[in-house]
Amino acid sequence: MHKEAFLLHQLPWVAAERSPDAVALHDGTAIRYAELASDIRRFAAGLASLGVQRGERVGIYLDKRRETVVASFGAPARGAVFVPINPLLKPSQVAHILQDCNVKVLVTTADRLDTLGQLLSLCPDLQHVVVTGSGESAAQQIPVHRWADLLDARGPGEQRVVDNDIAAILYTSGSTGKPKGVVLSHRNMVAGAKSVAAYLENRSDDVLLAALPLSFDAGFSQLTTAFHAGASVVLLNYLLPKDVVNAIDRYRVTGLTAVPPLWIQLTQVKWPESATSCLRYFANTGGRMPLETLKRLRSIVPVAKPYLMYGLTEAFRATYLPPEEIDRRPDSIGKAIPNSEILVLREDGSPCLPDEPGELVQRGALVAQGYWNDPDRTAERFRPLPHRLAGLVMSEWAVFSGDTVRQDGEGFLYFIGRRDEMIKSSGYRISPNEVEEVVYASRLVGECAAFGVAHAALGEVVVVAATASDGHSLDAKHLLSHCREQLPAYMVPADIRVYAGPLPRNANGKIDRKAIGTEYVRSKDQSG
Repeated sequence: MHKEAFLLHQLPWVAAERSPDAVALHDGTAIRYAELASDIRRFAAGLASLGVQRGERVGIYLDKRRETVVASFGAPARGAVFVPINPLLKPSQVAHILQDCNVKVLVTTADRLDTLGQLLSLCPDLQHVVVTGSGESAAQQIPVHRWADLLDARGPGEQRVVDNDIAAILYTSGSTGKPKGVVLSHRNMVAGAKSVAAYLENRSDDVLLAALPLSFDAGFSQLTTAFHAGASVVLLNYLLPKDVVNAIDRYRVTGLTAVPPLWIQLTQVKWPESATSCLRYFANTGGRMPLETLKRLRSIVPVAKPYLMYGLTEAFRATYLPPEEIDRRPDSIGKAIPNSEILVLREDGSPCLPDEPGELVQRGALVAQGYWNDPDRTAERFRPLPHRLAGLVMSEWAVFSGDTVRQDGEGFLYFIGRRDEMIKSSGYRISPNEVEEVVYASRLVGECAAFGVAHAALGEVVVVAATASDGHSLDAKHLLSHCREQLPAYMVPADIRVYAGPLPRNANGKIDRKAIGTEYVRSKDQSG
């Protein structure tokens, strides 16, 4: 009888015990579970040789590759905390993360290390750098170790760890200021893996495509859910949407999770028939998928089950809509995932009535430990749950999402909007998503974002940024006419800004609505 995984690094170890010769990763070559498990243990021993102690942070600044996965699971095996850093971040953002959580060891490439330059002097806790691949670094101020040498080092390796210990710090994209680090325990991450794998029905013959950044909770989830099921993961660093389709075809991918901007792009490229037949499911996260995009995807991959998901980094994943409910309620974000509970509460903490808007609050094993080194923001978002709501004896911390939702009489949830993104015009509260759905339904745009701009008389007005659909030009007047036909007067955009290329995105690939709004206001100020 094989062991059960309670700790993050035990997920691939248990899979290796079960099926050592099964393929765990594809990164150009096939990496089997036995190899992966061995490398994780060797990396943990290498960290021990550098003097890394329990709870100390190990930064990982790499693209998706074998070493990224080994370091991500090897650091927790040593009792340390891994900190994945999105490779798209600028050097100043990387330095902020290294400094903010006092990273002791950084794993990166020689080229990436050189881009950090003198910024490393701002990180006094950084004592060692581990460099993967070939190439020499000019960095002199910090000891630099070769990956291969570290894996050959000898040390005690594993350290006593329990599931409440910190496993990871995931930094948000920072679209609302400097990135903040969400602290996740082993329990958070293993419970998340088991929950997601349960409702996606992941199994050992699945092949999951890791297209999202591994620094993004939904991206890293491709590893944890696959390892829990003993499945394979394809590590893909893609440039074009066509690369994603080609990878699906080449590796016979059965499951793909992506954010709405990528799904929009994938509906605008041609899929070979062989790629449409292997996909068992596709899942959306990181924002609401436009209904028009969902329709197109279902026509492209008709055999694949669609899963619409909602979640936040502070609790990994919150809800999903079962595929059998898609036709009945395609605008719903579903119900709570396994081993989690969702509450819809008023400002005074009392439960909302059916269809009454309120704040989405999540409780259970997936709720994170708070924000690293930020007690004020932690107290704002993570708060004790009133005892009367769950029959609790002791206080339990829940995450208050800041998102407004409603719950119908059957328990299905519907996303209304983020409190800090709601547009307030003429006394009305307008959800950007509601405007965007109408814009997408016109079939005139490739992608769009609605946002509010200050107005002296109305408070705010709605503005839409949009790109043309593939191979066409966008007539802003025609789109505005469509909006006037479909929306009440107070929701009709006051302006439509046409972008020639893709809309700006944050580091996790989501459309950056706030950055677009800031740029729009700046350009208006400069022009007049």
